[in-house]
Amino acid sequence: MDNNVLIGQYRETNSIFHRLDPRTKILSILLLMVSFLLLDSLASYTIATIFVISILLLSKIPLHVFGKGLKPIFIILMFTFFYHAAFTPGNVIWSWSFIHLTVEGLLNGVRYVWRILLLVLLASILTLTTKPLTLADGLVKLLSPLTKFNVPVEQFALMIVIAIRFIPTIFQELQRIILAQKARGYDVTALPIHKRIFAYIPMLIPLLFTIIQRAEQLTYAIDARAYGNGKGRTTFKLMEFQQLDYLIGLIVILIIAILLLL
Repeated sequence: MDNNVLIGQYRETNSIFHRLDPRTKILSILLLMVSFLLLDSLASYTIATIFVISILLLSKIPLHVFGKGLKPIFIILMFTFFYHAAFTPGNVIWSWSFIHLTVEGLLNGVRYVWRILLLVLLASILTLTTKPLTLADGLVKLLSPLTKFNVPVEQFALMIVIAIRFIPTIFQELQRIILAQKARGYDVTALPIHKRIFAYIPMLIPLLFTIIQRAEQLTYAIDARAYGNGKGRTTFKLMEFQQLDYLIGLIVILIIAILLLL
């Protein structure tokens, strides 16, 4: 598995987050991510950053894992920063052609990049500390009231988990294509960044073909195990909220209240 991908991988450690009920983690992280989208002041960003760093330390997952995992989104972060820095109206400090670098743009670029980093790190905690099947069971429990409206909750939860689980698989297949081209004397990683972006475009067709093959094999595997629509399936481990879940929920509510007040 590609170690440079954060979302979609599970790491076994003896932390409080591994012992939490998956429903607690899903609800807490979703509420925190929504509150992070509303961050505006420097104080709120600082508190959110301290809170996320504390979560990373308490998860007992090595910090270098998160550092490596942020590399694939480096280009996205750079593009976000450049877009806001160059196309936000305000006090111009440098200009060239249609590009106008402004003070307000630089501040917006830093703010949005900062926010994306917090959201990615927060989302990675959910998948790094929760097994895929446990995550699916938690989603089914949370969405179970929708079954009264004939919503296929089990299929929806399975679809979400498979999509998350396929993220590192896609990166793994991309690495295989890059290694195959390198074996033929064409090293994409040695190209400059602006040429490397266009060099990845021809890889999309074989990558898409491989992903479709993987999805088809997964479909056959699900059918062979008689999964069906997933209704009425039982779980080996019953979910039950513990005191730790209520404590974490209370802490999350307090953090969200502080961020909203700021």
